[in-house]
Amino acid sequence: MPRVQVNGISLHYETAGSGTPVLLIAGLGADHHFWYRQIPALAGRFRVIAPDNRGAGESDTPDSPYTLRQMAEDLRGLLDALEVPSAHVVAASLGGFVAQEFILAHPARTRRVVLCCTSFGGAAAAPIPPETLAVLTTRTGDPERDLRATLTVQFAGNFMQTHAAEIDAYVAWRVAHPQPVHAYRRQLEAALSHDTQRRVGQLQMPVLVLHGRADRVLPAVNGERLAAAIPGARLALLEAGHNFLWEAADEANRRIIDFLSQSEQ
Repeated sequence: MPRVQVNGISLHYETAGSGTPVLLIAGLGADHHFWYRQIPALAGRFRVIAPDNRGAGESDTPDSPYTLRQMAEDLRGLLDALEVPSAHVVAASLGGFVAQEFILAHPARTRRVVLCCTSFGGAAAAPIPPETLAVLTTRTGDPERDLRATLTVQFAGNFMQTHAAEIDAYVAWRVAHPQPVHAYRRQLEAALSHDTQRRVGQLQMPVLVLHGRADRVLPAVNGERLAAAIPGARLALLEAGHNFLWEAADEANRRIIDFLSQSEQ
């Protein structure tokens, strides 16, 4: 069980493959297993580093306020512990919020960036729809019930029905590695404070923004506005929902690998 002591907590992480490092940053409530459709594909070309964020998976879950910058510094500490001077960054949703803080604070540690299903937050971002926010803010304390409720807003189509075995396997993993309700709420509070609109224009590394056209968590206009705010950023809209990393995994993986591989040429 690989763990490092960073920034006052114990952080769990997994690694796979070899080559240029790629840091994967998962979203609200998720741990490294969220990337089950990406890690095998990326590991064929890169050294994948997939941590469990503060408050999730097998990392520590302190019941004290979390900040996005704090979570970014957790990841800096992880790279320091692994003696990784710089890495590509691929991040999803809340992970994209953390990634923005990381790459703004540590541009020299960052190679290429892929921001998935995320936004720059603040007043200029399109808000989470009320019906989705109601799902995300309701927690019963039953890990399976809460997770399945959250998954219902993640997809555009019938992915949960056509991939029921995969969904069941993912739910089983998360139930076996439950996130305490307090830790979920601490992550959610951090997410709701996100606002980098006035700062993302400082970014100078290559950035790819991927977003689902039918995103019911962070509407697709967020991806468009984020890409427009970052100099030179590329934008690709996929025919999928918020969790296109599962729903449209083959296309997402191809776009991610093609973009990151450009630094290898």
